[in-house]
Amino acid sequence: MLSLEHEELSFVSGISDRPLMYRTVDEVLKGCARDTPEALAMVFAHQGVRLSFAEFDRQVEWCARSLIASGLEAGERIGIWAPNCLEWVLTLFAAARAGLILVNINPAYRASELKYALRQVGCRALVYASRFKSSDYRDLLSGLMPELAHAVSGELRSRSFPELRLLIETSAAPLKGALSFAELLARGERLPAAQERIRAKDPDGIFNIQFTSGTTGLPKGASLSHFNIVNNGYFVGEGMSLSAADRVCIPVPLYHCFGMVLGVLAAMTHGAASVFPGEGFDAIAVLETIARERCTALHGVPTMFIAELEHPRFKEFDLSSLRTGIMAGSPCPIAVMRRVIQEMHMPEVTICYGMTETSPVSFQSQRGDTLERRVGSVGRVHPHVQVKIVDADGRVTRRGVGGELLTRGYSVMRGCWEEPERTREVIDAAGWMHTGDLAVIDAAGYCNIVGRVKDMIIRGGENISPREIEEFLYGHPAIFDVAVIGVPDAKYGEEVCACVRLKPDTAATEEQIRDFCRGQIAHYKVPRYVRFVDSFPLTVSGKVQKYLMREQLRRDLNLLEETHA
Repeated sequence: MLSLEHEELSFVSGISDRPLMYRTVDEVLKGCARDTPEALAMVFAHQGVRLSFAEFDRQVEWCARSLIASGLEAGERIGIWAPNCLEWVLTLFAAARAGLILVNINPAYRASELKYALRQVGCRALVYASRFKSSDYRDLLSGLMPELAHAVSGELRSRSFPELRLLIETSAAPLKGALSFAELLARGERLPAAQERIRAKDPDGIFNIQFTSGTTGLPKGASLSHFNIVNNGYFVGEGMSLSAADRVCIPVPLYHCFGMVLGVLAAMTHGAASVFPGEGFDAIAVLETIARERCTALHGVPTMFIAELEHPRFKEFDLSSLRTGIMAGSPCPIAVMRRVIQEMHMPEVTICYGMTETSPVSFQSQRGDTLERRVGSVGRVHPHVQVKIVDADGRVTRRGVGGELLTRGYSVMRGCWEEPERTREVIDAAGWMHTGDLAVIDAAGYCNIVGRVKDMIIRGGENISPREIEEFLYGHPAIFDVAVIGVPDAKYGEEVCACVRLKPDTAATEEQIRDFCRGQIAHYKVPRYVRFVDSFPLTVSGKVQKYLMREQLRRDLNLLEETHA
């Protein structure tokens, strides 16, 4: 990985002797099935599934036929709302083969969030699990669609979701009105062979919509093309020197770019295997899977690596097959990185930085970078990507001077799904994606993320919009005003704190505020801290000065900032 940099300005442009690939997601799989048909493609340890590329390709072909036989047309949206499982990855590649647009839905979403996502993109079909952790997806769907009680399987008509026609449950005994995944696959018999439309798709076409929280308001649907994510996955894999000899352990969620792009696509673009230890993260399952499958790469956010290192049975497992992987999502303490390198046998572990809207990676540390570089920066610019740092007036800063990080190149999303105004807010006329992150690029081209222009909270790799939680909390009968702020946390990087002003002659406790949230919004958005205040510090124009509140909360809660990576 090389880069050309101006010797004074904070502008970097990544170059490589490897050109960008003009391929669809489906063509990546077809290439592996053709070139290395017997090589291991997928392992789902918790489901007892092991598939070669040829076997996986056959299952994807059948699933794509079944979706087409169910009446889904090219360009229509199919949602996937489930934890990590074979059905998730089959849906991913079958959607690509059938010319559909895959919509990733966070497994932690509750009713209001699911309702917004399905409506925003007009999902025609939804593949879902029966439940995951504390979420009963059947109950949530039944509450949103009372018509299900009288629906014919596979022929849904819902007043609340007029475009939704097909529900597909991953379990064998689905909700009334839905099909099981097995019943879906049986429909593939209606097509004697894959239709021609399956074979002719445009790499520039939108293939994937991922919801990402903005700094204000509701989540936006980042529209990503095949070209976006195939190439980003490929160059992330190049950063780890992946090959067909590698097995990548993926305990991070598939609904997020981390699991889908940095995991599955990074592996498959190099003929490597994708290994899933469980539905969700479980430290012992990860350790067992690495040892049993002889995984060579491991992905995770810092909290996952900490949980693995500190597990009481850690020393029982032979992790000597590991050499690389990715740590991303939140800052990494230097002590954790040192232990990962030494005790987990990962001398080539890399740090990545990016955002969903840029497919996602813009910076990645190199395998030969020093420990200090890996914890003190997010590495150097990715191949074929341009980045600049600008001041408040939009002028490029000099090296070492901070400002907002802007990204341009193949990786920038096609836009916010059917929201041109929001697209124009973040992508300017010159094609620069305004990230909202404050960063510094040094003389050697290494980037350090030092803060955020606005107040996005990043908790354990999850992007949380304070405004979204504030709008929900305004529905509490005792709350007059509320400001949601991110505060430092040793485990998750940041935690949610709600500063609440109560209405006159009302009362509420911290636990009552949290109880109001539980089961209504995703668990990671429920405030860890609730503080009752009489007023907020305001600017002359009446805006809440959250930075002052954040500093006061750090002192009051005796919280220390984590070391930035």
